[in-house]
Amino acid sequence: MHHLKIGLCASVLLLAGAALAPVSAASLPAATEGEWTAPSFTFHNGEKLDNLRLSYVTVGDPKNPAILYLHGTNRPASDMLGKDFAGELFGPGQPLDASRYYIIAPDGIGVGKSSKPSDGLRSKFPQYNYTDLVEAQHRLISEGLRIKHLRLVIGNSMGGMQTWIWGERWPDMMDGLVPMASQPTPMSSRNWMMRRMLVESIKQDPAWKDGNYTSPPPSLRTANVMFGLATSGGTLAYQTLAPTRAQADKLVDERLAAPLPGDANDFIYQWQSSADYDPSQQLSAIKAPLLAINSADDERNPPETGTMQSALAQLKNARLVLIPASSETRGHSTTGFARFYARELGEFMQATAQP
Repeated sequence: MHHLKIGLCASVLLLAGAALAPVSAASLPAATEGEWTAPSFTFHNGEKLDNLRLSYVTVGDPKNPAILYLHGTNRPASDMLGKDFAGELFGPGQPLDASRYYIIAPDGIGVGKSSKPSDGLRSKFPQYNYTDLVEAQHRLISEGLRIKHLRLVIGNSMGGMQTWIWGERWPDMMDGLVPMASQPTPMSSRNWMMRRMLVESIKQDPAWKDGNYTSPPPSLRTANVMFGLATSGGTLAYQTLAPTRAQADKLVDERLAAPLPGDANDFIYQWQSSADYDPSQQLSAIKAPLLAINSADDERNPPETGTMQSALAQLKNARLVLIPASSETRGHSTTGFARFYARELGEFMQATAQP
């Protein structure tokens, strides 16, 4: 495998202001939906489910080198097709040029069109975790699509956390890893406390009825808005967007009026699946060059703790791109805007290209 030469294994790159200028968004390439069913799937706790449905979205020609994109919590695979991500990365000459690569984005278990509690099992659906999600993704890639090697595994937020797991479990399967808005550290601190409160807010709502509700529990909407405001958006950005109480109220009212984030049982499963996430003990297994991309104002992964730098020091071939906070960034959501790191991603793709 050709390895990226990037100097110090825990080096950190702060993007200069000039690099933040947005580029022209390319027209989005056509996407194709697909579905594969695993005849039987065994979860980490021994629970089993027959005919596990795994949906996915692809862009590009299957004959080209494959790129696996992993989505965030409560977000479908189709999220990658937006102008702020695909429009900056998938066009001609862009880092993940869809005319050169075959880009695959699975809907994780519990999300989108893949099997989930709201299909009928409700709270009797197997309790899955990130290991199960990654195992299902691997089976889709290897058994369903019969792909043996990946040019890149890239993921955002939950998908970023799963990217670390991919690098550990199948270290020879990819040429590069790009985990974004994530850390290879145990789920803990405010990140977990807020997730726990999100789940508890719904479970303690009498309308939830242990998952047997007939209409959505009211807490689903308010808990989701509270969680979003508390853990994503960026301090400087919110100060710019809502510098007065009237503007802050308007922002809250708009979010409370938005459509529900989905089914309450699905929602609970999605967030509590991160509880035992901890790739920290297997970092030495990672072989592929790794480019971690985080933002300095990420509320869930605050860089000032130093935990990311400590983790990267254990890797031979890794670098952190840390996007500086500004009124233009959006905290944990910043990595959804590829203009902030398209250049560095392009350089990484060039450096990890096979000779």
